[in-house]
Amino acid sequence: MINNKVHSATKISLFIMNYRRELRMGVDIRKKGKVEKATKFVERMKKVQEDMKRQVDKKRKENEEWKKGNRVMLSTKNLVFKERPAKKLVDRYIGLYTIEEVVFTNVIKL
Repeated sequence: MINNKVHSATKISLFIMNYRRELRMGVDIRKKGKVEKATKFVERMKKVQEDMKRQVDKKRKENEEWKKGNRVMLSTKNLVFKERPAKKLVDRYIGLYTIEEVVFTNVIKL
């Protein structure tokens, strides 16, 4: 490590006395080049995120408001039936169930 203290008698830095030149850092960290590139990257990412949100929202539907007492049919898409091994033989929807309680917007007790 280079010592860059100032000599007390001559008021010249020790680096200049030894090497006869000013101490230069390899990179000036105050340059705006890298910062501008980073801000452009952030702006581009925000634009990409907005585009993705717009594309996803095209097919998104509003949630239905479920109320106690409504009658609903249950989708069998993710249910497993042991008595029917072939998925093509299972009905797409089953029963007419009455809603007993709405726990959350996506959790309903039938």
